[in-house]
Amino acid sequence: MLLLSIETSCDETAAAVVQGGRTILSSVISSQIAIHAAYGGVVPEIASRKHLESIAPVVSQALHDAGIGIDALEGVAVTRGPGLSGALLVGFSAAKAIAVARNIPFVGVHHIEGHLFAPFLEQPVAFPFLALVVSGGHTHLYHVEGFGRYTTLGRTIDDAAGEAYDKSAKIMGMPYPGGALIDRMAQSGDPAAIRFPRPLLHDGSLNFSFSGLKTAVLQHVMKNPVTIPGQAANDLCASFQEAVCHVLAAKTEAAIRQTGTSRLVVAGGVACNSGLRNRMTTLCTQLGVELSIPHPSLCGDNAAMLAVPGDYYLSHGFVSPQTLDVTATWNMDTIKESMT
Repeated sequence: MLLLSIETSCDETAAAVVQGGRTILSSVISSQIAIHAAYGGVVPEIASRKHLESIAPVVSQALHDAGIGIDALEGVAVTRGPGLSGALLVGFSAAKAIAVARNIPFVGVHHIEGHLFAPFLEQPVAFPFLALVVSGGHTHLYHVEGFGRYTTLGRTIDDAAGEAYDKSAKIMGMPYPGGALIDRMAQSGDPAAIRFPRPLLHDGSLNFSFSGLKTAVLQHVMKNPVTIPGQAANDLCASFQEAVCHVLAAKTEAAIRQTGTSRLVVAGGVACNSGLRNRMTTLCTQLGVELSIPHPSLCGDNAAMLAVPGDYYLSHGFVSPQTLDVTATWNMDTIKESMT
C-alpha cells in the first residue's frame, strides 16, 4: 500500500510516505529540541502546541517530497500511543481527518512497534527475533514472533537508559539533550577511570534499573566537579557509558541464551549511541547472532518506521475505527488482542 504515516508521540512532528511498508518515498521530521532546551526537558503543553503549528506543513512537505498528491494515498498509519496525550491527539486527529476526507483506512500503531520494525526499512529480519528497544522513555527486551505477537522479557523498573543519559548530562552541566554529547566525549575518555554501579546486573531477571547509576553520577560530581571540555569530563562520560552498555549487553546476552534466538534487533533513540552499537556488534559476533540496527536516521522518533507494521495491519484488514482514541500507556503484550 501507499501509506502516509504520522508520528507525534513526544517532541517531533513527523510524517512520511512509504510504499509497501518498505520503500521510503519521503520522511520529514520537525524537531522541537531548541524550544525545550531552555527548560531542560520536554514540556508537554508546549509540545502539543508546536505539533498543532507543524502538523499541516509537515504532512504537506512529506507529500511534496514523495512527488504525490493526497489523492494517491491508500491508507494512513499513526502513533496511537504510548506518549504524551496532548501530543498524540494532534497526529491522531490529523490521521483520522485525512482518512475520512479521502475515504481510506487508517490504523493506530504502537510507538515501540515502529521502533521494532525500523530495520525492515533497510533489510527484513526473519521471525522470531529478540529486540532491545532503548530510548528516552523505554528500555525493554521483547521476544518477537510476528507482527502483533510480542512477549515482554524485561523492562526498566525506573529510569530508562536514554533518560539516565540526559539526566546525567544535566548533572554534568551539559545542555539538553545531552545523551549524544556524552557519547562523543566518551570516545576521548577512559571507561575504567570510575567504577560506577551496574544496577540489577546479577539479580537473575531481565529487568533494568538506571536511577541508581544516575545518583552515582550526581554523588561523583558533587565530590569531584568537572569542567567541560576537559579530560576528567571525558573520563566521567566514558565510565558512565561503559556502565550502561555493560548492563544492556549482559541482560541482552542472558535473553539470547534464555530464548535460544539467533537474531537480535537493537532499536530506539539510544541505538544511535556508538558505544552501544560497538558493544552489541561484539556480543553478536561472539555468540554467532545476526544483528540488525537501523541507520541512525531511523533510530530516533520518525514516521517512516510506523509504516512497516501499519502496512501489515491494513493489508490484513486490521482497520482502526474512527471512534478509537489515543492512549498514553499501552502494553505491547496486548496488541494482538486489541487488533482483533
